[in-house]
Amino acid sequence: FGEYFKEEAIKLAWDLLTKEFDISPDRLLVTVFNEDNEAEEIWKKISGFSNNKIIKISTEDNFWSMGDVGPCGPCSEIFFDHGDSVDGGPPGSKNDDGDRFVEIWNLVFMQYNRDPNGKLTDLKFKNIDTGMGLERMTAVLNSTHSNFDIDIFQSLINQISEVIQKTPSNDIASYRVISDHLRSTAFLIADGVLPSNEGRGYVLRRICRRATRHADLLGYK
Repeated sequence: FGEYFKEEAIKLAWDLLTKEFDISPDRLLVTVFNEDNEAEEIWKKISGFSNNKIIKISTEDNFWSMGDVGPCGPCSEIFFDHGDSVDGGPPGSKNDDGDRFVEIWNLVFMQYNRDPNGKLTDLKFKNIDTGMGLERMTAVLNSTHSNFDIDIFQSLINQISEVIQKTPSNDIASYRVISDHLRSTAFLIADGVLPSNEGRGYVLRRICRRATRHADLLGYK
């Protein structure tokens, strides 16, 4: 909180993606909030991107807030381009709901406080809220555009296939549901949640039940 802000956060993200993960800058593009000229200039300086690789977004997709009042600020998202063999357009385009351009990182620049009247004032200590999608990043590094084709899920799907003694085909969706719900179940139980009829325990019980239902659909009793 207050120790570093936009330039350092953007550089850390850029260095990790392009140097540590060795992702080609040609496969990346970024978005900034349309009023955040500072972030735009920093991106140009650090990445060398021209205007066509830095997309200005005017909607709430690029302005994050904790609620109607309180800390808030503009966002800068980093997208990976899976290539023209995958349908979809860049963020902000008519076809941006396709799978070609996938957001892999979000930098939230928490710099304002919003009062009940909607007025924005500078926070005394500006800070960064940042997130990266583990499965999405793994898909990029595994050269696939489907989260379920990454090694994390493939090892689970292969083991499910061994237990059921059946090879996935048109019923692959059930294998994906079971593998996803097995992971969620493991995480919840490791966090101390147990199946019950209320609260978090009820969520756990429901995903256990749904996984079991899909096993049943595959013929496993």
